[in-house]
Amino acid sequence: MRAKSLRIATATAAAATLVAFATAPLPAGAQAQAQGAQGQPDMMAPDILVKTVTLEVVDIIQKDKDIQKGDRKKVIALIETKVLPHFNFQAMTASAVGRNWDKANAEQKLRLNEEFRTLLVRTYSSALSAYSNQKFDFRPLRAKPADTDVTINVRVLQPGAQPVTIDYDMEKRPNGWKVWDVRVGGISLVANYRTEFDNVVREKGVDGLIKALAAKNRSNEAATAAATPAGAQKR
Repeated sequence: MRAKSLRIATATAAAATLVAFATAPLPAGAQAQAQGAQGQPDMMAPDILVKTVTLEVVDIIQKDKDIQKGDRKKVIALIETKVLPHFNFQAMTASAVGRNWDKANAEQKLRLNEEFRTLLVRTYSSALSAYSNQKFDFRPLRAKPADTDVTINVRVLQPGAQPVTIDYDMEKRPNGWKVWDVRVGGISLVANYRTEFDNVVREKGVDGLIKALAAKNRSNEAATAAATPAGAQKR
């Protein structure tokens, strides 16, 4: 279990940039290609969306001196604006909690969703801060125009190491394509958490899982504050 978690964590820097398909406008040529691929003027094709904005986010990281110096608050702000709108957190949380989701009441589900969202933000912020000029090989999308569930395949090329495969499971929603799972080297982020969460619920119940997530988030927040340069904290 610990080995799987470590493997996911080491590749999350690349994953964080790849899921950051966000609000920045696409170039005119890419917009036309996206519209033609999907047949809808208001929805970009998922593969074009991932590739185009991934490169924009990487460019931001490479040029932002504060991020390069470890300004974790700025990284979190980048994630909040660029990544979060394109995740289906409710679906991810329900899947991660698994069979225990139906045991939770409405208030517990809300708390679980909030704490899991915070956990992923902190995880991505740590990984994104560690980005180190990886290169990306965006694989061709194999999907039919009418498909509403697709997987975007990307290889992360790292000097002196084997390529890391990242698969983004995405679903077509009325407001755009949303990520509902990420698989790094074949290991599902959601399934990995599901095993961990199931063990906690078995021992301490749903409230115990909420408390464990909240405690983890407080610990991560403290670590973030400690890792942020003094000048950044005062801004």
